[in-house]
Amino acid sequence: MAKFLVQKSAPLRGEVKISGSKNAVLPIMAAALLTEEQCVIKDVPALRDVDVMCSLLESLGASVDKDLQNNRVTIEPSGEIVYEAPFDLVKMMRASILVLGALLIRTGRAVIHLPGGCAIGKRPVELHLKGLRALGAEIDEEQLKRGIVDAKVDKLTGSTIYLDFPSVGATEVIVMAAALAEGTTVLENAAQEPEIVDLANFLNKMGGRIKGAGTDTIKIEGVKSLRGVSHHVIPDRIEAGTFMVGAAMTGGNVLIKNIVPDHLKAVIAKLRECGAHIEMRDEGMVVRGDMKPLNSTDIKTLPYPGFPTDMQSPFMALLTVAKGPSVVIETVFENRFMHVGEFNRMGANIKTDGNYAIIPGDKALTGAQVVATDLRAGAAVVLTGLVAEGTTEVSQIYHIDRGYENFVEKLKALGASIMRVDD
Repeated sequence: MAKFLVQKSAPLRGEVKISGSKNAVLPIMAAALLTEEQCVIKDVPALRDVDVMCSLLESLGASVDKDLQNNRVTIEPSGEIVYEAPFDLVKMMRASILVLGALLIRTGRAVIHLPGGCAIGKRPVELHLKGLRALGAEIDEEQLKRGIVDAKVDKLTGSTIYLDFPSVGATEVIVMAAALAEGTTVLENAAQEPEIVDLANFLNKMGGRIKGAGTDTIKIEGVKSLRGVSHHVIPDRIEAGTFMVGAAMTGGNVLIKNIVPDHLKAVIAKLRECGAHIEMRDEGMVVRGDMKPLNSTDIKTLPYPGFPTDMQSPFMALLTVAKGPSVVIETVFENRFMHVGEFNRMGANIKTDGNYAIIPGDKALTGAQVVATDLRAGAAVVLTGLVAEGTTEVSQIYHIDRGYENFVEKLKALGASIMRVDD
């Protein structure tokens, strides 16, 4: 199994270009199934999850031309689309569920095993199914007990739907299905993430009629058909946040290019509270941690526009070396403290109680053998390795490959001492 070897490094310096958003491109690729015409998606990150989505779309009958060297994927679902997604692909990636609405539109049926992905909590699909039921789909309850979503529909019809929690995945699936449903759908308590806005922009380019994306109420007027388009994916705000934290906690000075500051307001605010200097320039965002010592702060994860749960573990890495104690409260996923054990192997001495973590801070960390327990935690232990004495050996790095394009190469270009070792 491949692993990363990380050494204590000099402060990160230089510039880095952020890749296209993983969490935006996957629903957009799924949405390409809603037309029979060719869609060209640009700024696609070369990631394991993108590879899996390409394979999934091909298995369903779409023609996919994957040119990740040039960060481009061309999808043409003009042939016959099958309704069942293969289990061996679905189990590799939770985002597989995103094809649910598109399959119902194209075939009148969708059969998908409950998917895999990071083990960070239940992340149930009940809200996805609630939305589809409201649009007229029938879900086989016996199959559902066996972990299989088997949905059928003669005709999807617009409805008013209230989500009990602003689930990103449920919002995306419902918006995709409603785009070609008959009549108008109003989705209340919708997720507001920038990735939702990118999906809506993509669908509207195709001829959709979606208003309110980025707010808690989205109105979708169903249309008869959608056309093929070309689309640039937004930059990855979580990758950007990860490099921002890396620059700050190593006492570095990094220019981060291809970034949308508005997507990172909560992260920017918290980094400034810790004492990092952040400056917006025409060419990007400069993050400096070399102007004064970093202080502690408290964070609480919330749905967007609150502090993102995906940034919780990278930010906790910073708090382990900041001066003074901090409290982190995780409100989105119940299993998202699995990285705490890995930080503690390095001397962080973090205590957890339910969804609270208490970080004493100001610790002299030591390299250790650690595990990437999930995608973001994997990036977090790498950042911690950059400030720890000795060598940090990070295993199960396939998690990191799922969500960070050229992670090692980008860190090396900033002066990090890190290498990938393939056993």
